[in-house]
Amino acid sequence: MIDPESLKNIPTPSYVIDEKKLIKNLEILDGVQKLSGCKILLAQKAFSMFYFYSLIGKYLKGATASGLFEAKLGYEKMGGETHIFSPAYPESEFDEISEICGYIIFNSFEQLNKFKDKIKNTRNQIGLRVNPEYSETEREIYDPCAKNSRLGVKLNKVLENQESLKYIDGLHFHTMCEQNSDVLWRTVKIFDEKFGEFIKNYKNIKWVNFGGGHHITREDYDFETLFKSIKFIKDKYNAEIYLEPGEAVALNAGVLVSSVLDIFDGGEKSEIPSVILDASAACHMPDVLEMPYRPEIYGAGKPGVKKYNYRLGGNTCLAGDIIGDYSFDYELKAGDKIILGDMAHYTMVKNNTFNGVNLPSVIVLKQNGEVKIIKQFGYEDFKNRLS
Repeated sequence: MIDPESLKNIPTPSYVIDEKKLIKNLEILDGVQKLSGCKILLAQKAFSMFYFYSLIGKYLKGATASGLFEAKLGYEKMGGETHIFSPAYPESEFDEISEICGYIIFNSFEQLNKFKDKIKNTRNQIGLRVNPEYSETEREIYDPCAKNSRLGVKLNKVLENQESLKYIDGLHFHTMCEQNSDVLWRTVKIFDEKFGEFIKNYKNIKWVNFGGGHHITREDYDFETLFKSIKFIKDKYNAEIYLEPGEAVALNAGVLVSSVLDIFDGGEKSEIPSVILDASAACHMPDVLEMPYRPEIYGAGKPGVKKYNYRLGGNTCLAGDIIGDYSFDYELKAGDKIILGDMAHYTMVKNNTFNGVNLPSVIVLKQNGEVKIIKQFGYEDFKNRLS
């Protein structure tokens, strides 16, 4: 846990990334690679702070991207293997994608057949995303196997297009979100039942990508079942196995530090005073509203646990820009700092400037305790996005 004293003089709002914790996560992931023989990639969609890419590249095998810009970032700043998956590739971008991505994963046979001739004589590996039609993800917005999903081909489509499998070097599935390895084991068994025969019959298929959503670096993670899942497919088909976690790389490796701007009391019928922060759920941590979830705050408890109760919200006009209800041992006042936990992943990559709210600074807490400001934003950053 970051020492709040080390953050008392930093500008707010700021994302602060704990280098020591990030390295600890990377060491765990590298241990998985060494013990299981799999390869792990950084999913940049969750964490794209390229300041750390040279460090991450010392532990992981490369990066995976969801589009051209992420692919270029991983290719330029990290090196190693560069993988890409997109629901569909714009034709205007594909030549550049094929130049920098060693692994290109298609979402449909139509996309595969459209582009296969462009890359069949190159070094590129071609993958196909499949939908096992099995998921334990509770929120439909994050469920790639939800009804009418646009992600991954189902078994019936593979059966109808077996001739195209001769162009495929690997299969990819992604069905998980913040889950433990028991879910992966059940998913792998179903994946094998539906698609294992194709790996067996088409010798050109030599790798399987288990996608992301693996919460490998959380405290209660079950490594034994992860290793069993990897070994099952690896040994049965002599296949190379990839994992592409994003959140697990940066889990609990950063905080968002904010300052209290005002304590708002709406009048006699207000049940709880509102704290207006210079950090916004809508702008700086969108998953708080999208998931939704209630972030942990250093020194705070659930409502009623401590003496003073508050509703924390952002400084935008959105009525629902609410972070959550909390209690504190002391009465809050303007200027107090609030530290929100686990804010390294899906924050910088999703933030926005709605209402003209400025973006948080990006700061690193180095292993030696030094606080280093990496990036600060201003009006020009806001203006230049708009026209």
